[in-house]
Amino acid sequence: MSTAYTVVTILAALWVGYSAVAVFLHATWVVQGLSDYGVPRSWWPWLATAKAAGAVGLLVGLLVPAIGILAGIGLILYFVGAVVTVVRARSYSHIPFPLLYLAPVVAALALGLAV
Repeated sequence: MSTAYTVVTILAALWVGYSAVAVFLHATWVVQGLSDYGVPRSWWPWLATAKAAGAVGLLVGLLVPAIGILAGIGLILYFVGAVVTVVRARSYSHIPFPLLYLAPVVAALALGLAV
């Protein structure tokens, strides 16, 4: 296991976990966007749970690579879905926000597959 993979994976998991906690706590800067994009409020706990599970999965993947790969794929699908949601809401200036979460997950998965 490379140092780069370990560091990037831990940072990606912390970053995604932070996002999950922000949704769980209904941080204004997160839930305002979700409302603006038309995401039903009843979905918010499920979306936060998916992010939290993905973050934990990335960390577990350091010990069980198959779990990390599956978590990475799941998070990539999640954040691609977030980009699609932002585009559908025509909030084009907000497209970079989900990409900020997507990029480290892609990097962690790529490094994990390369190890």
